Amino acid sequence: MTLLPWLVTAWLFGIGIYGIVTSRDYVHIIGSLSVCQSSTYVLLLSIGFRWHSGPPIFYEHPPGTASVDPVVHALVLTDIVVGAAVTALLLVIALQVHKRCGTTDPQQLRPLRHTK
Repeated sequence: MTLLPWLVTAWLFGIGIYGIVTSRDYVHIIGSLSVCQSSTYVLLLSIGFRWHSGPPIFYEHPPGTASVDPVVHALVLTDIVVGAAVTALLLVIALQVHKRCGTTDPQQLRPLRHTK
C-alpha cells in the first residue's frame, strides 16, 4: 500500500476548496467543485486497488486468486455520471443568472426579495 493516492486526493481536494473559497465567479466555483469531486474518484480507486491483483474475471483464474474490487469501479463510474449531471445543471443555472442579472459575480448580485 502506498501513500501517493491519498496525497493526490488531499491535494486535489485542497486545490478545489481553495478555488471555491477564493473565487469571484460562479463558473469558476463550479469548476472548482468539479475538481473537488475528482478527488473522490482517486480516493475510491485507491481504496479498491490491490497490488499484484488481476481483473475481476474469474473464469481464467483459480479460486482464491486476488482480484481488484469491481464494486468500487462501478461506484466511480456512477460518481462520474452524477458529477457530470450536477455540473451541467449548475452551469445552466449560472447561465440563467447571467442572462437575468448580467453578471456571475456573487458579490454583485442583489439579494432575493420576498413578495407578499
